[in-house]
Parts: sequence; structure tokens; C-alpha cells
Amino acid sequence: MDAGQVTRTEVPEAFDEVAERYDLMVGMSPGYHAQLRASADALLDAIPGSAEESLRLLDLGCGSGASTRALVESVRRHAMPGGVRTAGRPAQVLAVDGSAGMLDAARTKAWPSWVGFAQGRAEALADQPELAEARAAGGLDGVLAAYLVRNVPDRDAVLAAIRDELRPGGVLAVHDYSVRGQPAATALWTAMCWAIIIPLGWVTSRNTRLYRYLWRSGLDMDSTAELEARLRRAGFVDVATHHAGGWQRGIVHTVVGRRPAGA
Repeated sequence: MDAGQVTRTEVPEAFDEVAERYDLMVGMSPGYHAQLRASADALLDAIPGSAEESLRLLDLGCGSGASTRALVESVRRHAMPGGVRTAGRPAQVLAVDGSAGMLDAARTKAWPSWVGFAQGRAEALADQPELAEARAAGGLDGVLAAYLVRNVPDRDAVLAAIRDELRPGGVLAVHDYSVRGQPAATALWTAMCWAIIIPLGWVTSRNTRLYRYLWRSGLDMDSTAELEARLRRAGFVDVATHHAGGWQRGIVHTVVGRRPAGA
């Protein structure tokens, strides 16, 4: 299937169409996994608390597990001697995605016992039953939302829902493409999509409609200043942006915010 345009509400189903070959596609993107690791590190670095406390983490929009892997590796790095947390600190990671196909791809990989997967849409986060234990314990310590906020029908509502799932002092890291207001980055994004990403989408999956949507959604995504403002409107504080380096400078960014300690 390669007809029509994908809308935000259809993104999970569009990912189902390419799930079997998606890892091959992103593996061809230089820096893709390193950028996710940097965002996971930014999330873990910002989470307060003592080394003896348990970490409750959500990878929202986990896809085929690339962001989950980055989160797992970051937890392990922070547990090393001399790191922020001690080796004995337990962690629980729940990875959620709306695409059944992408979740199937993620589940086939090897994961530590403290990682679990569940299907659900970010718009319905409050209805996610797998978060019941974290809610009973006071909320999540951190949420990584990689390539998610750009794709949801109501960005403000999803950010507010994430805030409600975080414990006071909990942290959100939004990792995504954003070129709005940057003419050079916008031109590079368009050239990269039409010269490389969309043709590779056809080669790897005989499907280009998701990757044509990727191009459009990148243009439509908030500027980093607008995204920071969204986080503040949703009740986040200490909002700051980290920019990717290399050839995707000006294209990939991570915006980090915290739920206020008293809220």
C-alpha cells in the first residue's frame, strides 16, 4: 500500500505497513542511535533522587525499540561506578507504542527483565493500565518521547497527560525533528527527505507514504521555542533545549522539562 497521505491520527497504522523493514531503514541514518542515546542521557541526568530509589521510566512512542535500547543503555551507564546512580539501583522501563507491528518488531529483541512493552496511544495515556503500579508509587520518574510529539493529533493534550503521569520533580525529554524558522535547516531537511529518505523507503519497504508524511511533519513541527512554550503551558519548569551536532545540527533537538516539585 502506497497511496494517499498519512494524517496524524493514522500514524500508528502507517508504521504497521513498514514495521518489518523499519530497523533497516533507520540503521542507514548516520547518528540516529547516538542522538537517541544523548537524549536518554539528558533525561537520566535531570532526574533527581538518591541512588537507592527505584527508577520508573516510560518510553512513549517506542516504535521498534531504538529509543528503548537507548534508555536501557543510559540506565546502565548511570549505574556504573562513578556514575550518577549506584549499580544496585533498580529500574523499571515500560515501552508503549500505538503500532502493533512496531511492537512486534521490538519484542523480538533481547531485553533485560525490567523492560516491558504495551500497546497504547499517547492520546489515551490516562487509560494505560500498565502504569497503575507507577501511579500507586507516586508517578513516573521520567518519560522519553522520541519522535512522538510531532505526530500526535493534540500536542498540548499529550504533554499535559504526560505531566500528570510524572511524580513531582519527574522529567520529560522530547526528542524530535524541528526546522521551523530555520531556512538552511528547512532546505537541508527537504533535500535529505526527497533525495535519500523517501527513495530508501521505497527500496526497503516498497512504501513511501510514511516517509512523505515524515517530510511534511518535520516542516509542520513546532520550532524549538514554540515547543518550549508548549511544555511551559503544560506546567513544566526548568525547560531547556539540547541540539544535536553533526550534519543534523538544526534539525534534531531534545527539549527537557520538569514537573514542579510541589505540583
